[in-house]
Amino acid sequence: MSVILGIDPGTNFMGYGVIDSQGNKISCLAVGIVDMHRITDPYMKLKMIFDRVTGLVNSYHPDSLSIEAQFYEKNAQSMLKLGRAQGVAIAAAVHSGLQIFEYEPRKIKQAVTGYGNATKEQVANMLARQLSITELPDKFDATDALAAAVCHHYQSKFSAFEVNKVKKTSKKSSSSSSWENFIAQNPDRVKS
Repeated sequence: MSVILGIDPGTNFMGYGVIDSQGNKISCLAVGIVDMHRITDPYMKLKMIFDRVTGLVNSYHPDSLSIEAQFYEKNAQSMLKLGRAQGVAIAAAVHSGLQIFEYEPRKIKQAVTGYGNATKEQVANMLARQLSITELPDKFDATDALAAAVCHHYQSKFSAFEVNKVKKTSKKSSSSSSWENFIAQNPDRVKS
């Protein structure tokens, strides 16, 4: 069993999602946003991010934090604000003893939908199906954070699978065999 906290950093809205991962089964424990768009003091926003991430850690006791990595932004001021938000969220998680994992937005979309250029709507709809969520949050910041957590679930399973595969099949290498094993261990990832 593993609990993963996903964060979509931001200084106006920070998304968060918490999943419980048990083998091939994942379930959503919490999903939402931290709304800071009315706070004018940028340092109070950072304090709020730190406090909320710490509160989520204390409430759900995750093992790891999966956070969306920064992507290139033409506006340097926007990149600076986003970098600060991400840094504070990471600092809160490190302070709480969590392992940190960063994923590019494309990697997160690929893990959830199978397509790296999926829209935010497609990601949200796929999460709703995978996690049996009947009512999606209003803001995509929340579903983006949940997607980061789900991405880490799949990545850690795949990494563990790859390590086991190398140990078991160090003498023989067959790409069809490795795909067969992956499909057998991840039936929920196969689309009909």
